[in-house]
Amino acid sequence: MRGLYLITNDDPMELLVQKLEAALATRQIAILQYRRKKTARQHQPQEVARIKLLCEKYQTPFVINDSLALAEQFGVGVHLGQDDGDIADAVTRLQGGAIIGRTCLDSIALAEQAIAAGADYVAFGAIYATASKPEAGQVGLDILRQASQQFNVPICAIGGLSVENSAAVIAAGADLCAVISDILGRSVEDIPARVAAWAHVFAETATY
Repeated sequence: MRGLYLITNDDPMELLVQKLEAALATRQIAILQYRRKKTARQHQPQEVARIKLLCEKYQTPFVINDSLALAEQFGVGVHLGQDDGDIADAVTRLQGGAIIGRTCLDSIALAEQAIAAGADYVAFGAIYATASKPEAGQVGLDILRQASQQFNVPICAIGGLSVENSAAVIAAGADLCAVISDILGRSVEDIPARVAAWAHVFAETATY
């Protein structure tokens, strides 16, 4: 897994689907994560079903943020925060091949625990200031370098990333860059070019 890790925003669903299709059709999205904080829980399965069809159409790996139950219901992957469930439990409950990720903040020790329990990737952040998680601190690039040298699973960076500031993050060892607004904050028409710009940065940037 290497490249752009796209996380959904809270746009109206019809607009979001249009934006996701524009992004996924480039076939340059490494993973798509469903994260809809403003959608009531009872409405989330309907949204997941629609987005899962898009991911299947473009053969894009799909994970659900925080909800192991929802991931199990749809047979897709899951991304778990530190307070959102046990990695070993996810390994047991999800189908073989489902991607399991873990938020590790700025901690190598938390990443070690996650990988030992069966996580397929570990995420560190926030790298830069972010509107979606203003309470999160900023994580230096040294943690990405250390993680990339120590672990054999993909390293995901998250938090305030853009095409303009990501080269140093990728060079430090990030295999995946998780973004929301840098892609989905744009118009449907502008998304393919922005995804292409991200693909160019990954292609041109050597890992540390």
